Amino acid sequence: MKRFFVSTVFLAIFAAHATLAAEEDFAPAQSESPKLRPPIVRTHIPTLVETVRFSGDIHLCGEKIPFTDPEVRERLEKEMMLAVWNRPQVMLWLKRAHRWFPHIESVLKQEKLPLDLKYLPIVESALLPHGRSYKGAVGYWQFIKSTGKRYGLRIDSKVDERRNMFFATRAACRYIKDLYSRFGSYLLAMSAYNMGENGLSKAMARQDTRDFFSLYLPLETQRYILKMVAVKLIMSNPERYGFHLEPQDLYPVFTFSEIKLSPKNDVPLSMVAKACDVPFKTIKDYNPQLRGYHLEKGSTTLLVPKGKDKGFYKKFPALYKALVKKRRPASRVHVVKAGENLSAIAEKYNISLSGLLRTNKLSKKHIIHPGDKLRVQ
Repeated sequence: MKRFFVSTVFLAIFAAHATLAAEEDFAPAQSESPKLRPPIVRTHIPTLVETVRFSGDIHLCGEKIPFTDPEVRERLEKEMMLAVWNRPQVMLWLKRAHRWFPHIESVLKQEKLPLDLKYLPIVESALLPHGRSYKGAVGYWQFIKSTGKRYGLRIDSKVDERRNMFFATRAACRYIKDLYSRFGSYLLAMSAYNMGENGLSKAMARQDTRDFFSLYLPLETQRYILKMVAVKLIMSNPERYGFHLEPQDLYPVFTFSEIKLSPKNDVPLSMVAKACDVPFKTIKDYNPQLRGYHLEKGSTTLLVPKGKDKGFYKKFPALYKALVKKRRPASRVHVVKAGENLSAIAEKYNISLSGLLRTNKLSKKHIIHPGDKLRVQ
């Protein structure tokens, strides 16, 4: 009994010291103001069940989504849960959207198209320029080569404008306008964007319906519209789904200056970078449509970091002049020896006699002498 009492006292004293030590560890120093301590932020991350409790009407591009239909609800719940559960991916969507949405929305407004279409490149490419699908679709808006060319995009071994946000967005708007004009519904237009307009037309004719939710389409296309709905719901109210981002967490809006140049010869992109005082990678990142290491001759407009255009116009002319001079072949000179004639000299350097005469402004009757100097290139 005595032994038990001593042990109890010891434990009580030890607990008191531990509590005091803990309080001292976490208490602010007397000289420190409690106001300087960062606030404790508690955010709610909803359960998957909470994420699929829909209320009110849901629209996409002005068209109502009948989520109360059990079959549609099941499909929408699937897309919502898959998206919300992939939290790193949604975080990247939100961050990249802050970079690109101002530009996309500006074009959509100019083209008088629904702003909800800004979610399409998220579904297509996660707002990345270099993605390629198994069907060969490329870029932010995932154009296949034939459709991209049909809507004015240059696609060849040197340039692929599907990777340029500005060119591709304009082309996508023209394409969607044509699809809407043909099908009379943005849900159908986006379905055609995914599976092809001819394939959708055949499916509608065979099934005798123009209602997207009544059509039996390829599984990818059936998911496509509801993926966009899920993206819209999450990105329109990210806090509801547990994504609490501050302004400093987002990627900055893409800003740039333009440079215009018309070289008569191919120019290394490294020279453009040097004239702008930026790394080579920066020029490639700002102009993802460029392929390879050279800018071809002819008129071109490039994007560079904001303000770097001023330095470019000061430095580039001298750099280009030095490049041209370096590439220009040095003239070779032949010193005439005794016994040589013009025909023999032309044959020696594998040039025509007329070319030799023209280069040196001579006639066929001209007599050469030992010691004369002739340009042979």
